Amino acid sequence: MKIALIDGSPKTGKSCSSFLLKALEPHIAAGNATTRFRVSTQPLTDEEYRELCRMDTLVLAFPLYVDAVPSHLFRMFVTLENYLKTEVNRKKEIFVYTIVNNGFFEGEQNHIAIDIVKNWCARCGLHFGQGMGQGAGEMVGSLKKVPLGRGPLKNTSRALQEIAENILSRRSAPPLFVRPNFPRFVWCFMGTHFGWNMRARKNGLTKKDLLKHPSETNRH
Repeated sequence: MKIALIDGSPKTGKSCSSFLLKALEPHIAAGNATTRFRVSTQPLTDEEYRELCRMDTLVLAFPLYVDAVPSHLFRMFVTLENYLKTEVNRKKEIFVYTIVNNGFFEGEQNHIAIDIVKNWCARCGLHFGQGMGQGAGEMVGSLKKVPLGRGPLKNTSRALQEIAENILSRRSAPPLFVRPNFPRFVWCFMGTHFGWNMRARKNGLTKKDLLKHPSETNRH
């Protein structure tokens, strides 16, 4: 089976999307041909689009942007749809699976983006397999040294294993919504004090600056 792993993160470096695809790949690589594609600032080439049309399975991973799909990935959807309409060598039904991560603690926040991918599949004549919504994406992406299945990544590991089994079986299933195995109040504390506040100090801002109304910053 030919499987495309499509990284839709706009980040040029390491990201939660790339981390999740890397964690998924060992579960689906045996006996299959996996190919990585990256959709960021540079559009895919004509040959890459044609290659996607001949895949058996597409696995999309991307971050949530305003409860939806990032604009650069949406452009790829539109372009790929046009290629699929003209690809005469496509004989097999293509299955699509997606992994969406977001900055909220709850993975359920990703349900609209998963539905967008599902509706796009229906429009293009693709078969939607399953979606996975990962909560606390920024934290999960930073836990690269934590083994999958341990600590905060227990739920993530189980969800990746389930979606991998469905990919290998070319099977459809209800969406999976994942929260890290980590207390929500601790996550909020860490995100505020070691995330926002620390970044603010590095940029010469104070806690009060973060709480200002936009209109206040325009006053002279």
